[in-house]
Amino acid sequence: MRIISGTAKGTKLYTLDGIATRPTLDRVKEPLFSIIQTKINNECCVLDLFSGSGALGLEALSRGAKKAYLCDKSYEAINIIKKNVEKTHLQEKVIILNKDYKKSIEFLKENKFDLIFIDPPYKLDIAVKAVKKIIELGMLTKNGLIIVETDDEKRELKELENINVSVKDLRTYGRVKLLFLNRKE
Repeated sequence: MRIISGTAKGTKLYTLDGIATRPTLDRVKEPLFSIIQTKINNECCVLDLFSGSGALGLEALSRGAKKAYLCDKSYEAINIIKKNVEKTHLQEKVIILNKDYKKSIEFLKENKFDLIFIDPPYKLDIAVKAVKKIIELGMLTKNGLIIVETDDEKRELKELENINVSVKDLRTYGRVKLLFLNRKE
């Protein structure tokens, strides 16, 4: 896994061993960032809620985002994130939180984000719960985007019906589905 574009382009990232985490593959990350590239600028604030290795948040920073909050409850993941932040030389733009998603959202509730990545372990079925809390707290900017990675878009879409979001786009990359959500106005 590597940084695809920007100031840290080509940097190989450390990843966690084992099956507890599932990094977003380059074959998914590359088209994802092609889709959202116009949202990334020097004012863009990013939340990578289930950060794992930090790859999504660091990719956004490498491409010009202003700041990224990388959150993960795993101590091992946090150590990998710290190594990747150092390796990409993006320390001054990163805030790392070693908290679960609920505590991270509560801690960051006064912040506004332009891009929010939600990529939890699929089997936990918590992505929509995170989206709901983020929307209730008003953490997404007016033109902001939430990207949910899932393997069961039907379940996620059904659960999203009761939340004040609209599905802007849905992309499929093999087993991986990306849902692009924005606030309903």
